[in-house]
Amino acid sequence: MDQVSLAVNEVWLVVAAVLVMFMQAGFALVEAGFTSARNAGNIIMKNFMDFSVGAVTYWAFGFALAYGSSSLGGFLAWGEVFWFNDPSRASEWFFQVVFAATAATIISGAIAGRVKFSSYLLYTPFITGLIYPIVTHWVWGGGWLAELGFFDFAGSGVVHMLGGVAALAAVLVVGPRVGKYDENGKPRAIPGHSLTHGALGVFILWFGWYGFNAGSTLAAVGQNIAVPAVTTTLAAAAGAIGAMFVAWAITGKPDVGFTINGVLAGLVGVTAGTASVSFGASILIGLIGGALMVGSVIFLERVGVDDPVGAISVHGTVGVWGVVAVALFSDDASLGPQLVGAAAIIAWAFALSFIVFKAIDLTAGLRVSREEEATGLDISEHGNYAYPEFVFQHEVVDLVEAANGDEGRRRAPAAGA
Repeated sequence: MDQVSLAVNEVWLVVAAVLVMFMQAGFALVEAGFTSARNAGNIIMKNFMDFSVGAVTYWAFGFALAYGSSSLGGFLAWGEVFWFNDPSRASEWFFQVVFAATAATIISGAIAGRVKFSSYLLYTPFITGLIYPIVTHWVWGGGWLAELGFFDFAGSGVVHMLGGVAALAAVLVVGPRVGKYDENGKPRAIPGHSLTHGALGVFILWFGWYGFNAGSTLAAVGQNIAVPAVTTTLAAAAGAIGAMFVAWAITGKPDVGFTINGVLAGLVGVTAGTASVSFGASILIGLIGGALMVGSVIFLERVGVDDPVGAISVHGTVGVWGVVAVALFSDDASLGPQLVGAAAIIAWAFALSFIVFKAIDLTAGLRVSREEEATGLDISEHGNYAYPEFVFQHEVVDLVEAANGDEGRRRAPAAGA
């Protein structure tokens, strides 16, 4: 390949990686918007540390476990790329580290509002440095699932299903938020503080997803990068439509939260087959993904799984659908290997994540106190508020009540605070 072609491919991979990195901003807005205002700063901190701790961990040994030169029966890689320092593979490393960070950040929203920040930091190196890289090797590093015929072009299973399953393990260990269920076990709605933030975050994720899917060609010269761009667009749009109408039929209203999460469901669903399914099939994949997401969110909430942002459903449930959809709508995969691969990734991600979270819970402690949860993690964990004007408003009301002789009356938190 000539130097011009090499340069063009290098530029394309770096630009695509930058787009994927920008998805971290989208995740931060979605997770903060769908949760309480008194935990917004904590969400931001977790997202920053997902990427920061994740990048250093992936540099130290995650990349080696995914793309090292040696393999143990197709299960484990290692070799000369520990403490990565190979300029000739810099663009490859950069593109892969932003994928690893995406898998990690899926978890933070699912356990929002009730986990110690220090304990969360203990988990992040495990997913970016061990759990995710080993699955990456199985599929994209020439490991045993690749040899079996498992196909996942850009990560419906490798990234999203893995992250969603890890989030499920975390939620099962930590339990639901205080007040989420009444004395009869019936779920209560706890609205997020900003649908505007959530919607903007989804648009940013949609934008960054073009790097995620089209960038997975790993080159521009000789590749039709427009095909995954089109399937990404159509599946996202169809996911929003499917989720909106299913939620409308169930709740009687075209729900905003379900609709914007439907965009993400469509994106997750098409990611595995984005370069190989037809444009019409991408619409069907998105529609089904959006519908599955709504049903999954409602089901999980009813059985006691408290996921404030719907991460388990968007990434986990629809990730499984994406892996299966490749076999149904393209010639790149067969159903048998896809089912085996999905089962293997689910078992690995859930078992390792559950063990790690349980170990953290039994040693350092995973959950904050009820009082800290009620106050909000911004102040109890980080010492300040994301929205300090809320504090000012509370103080004014307290002063007015004190002037009226109501010093002993406890004021309920403001709606959405």
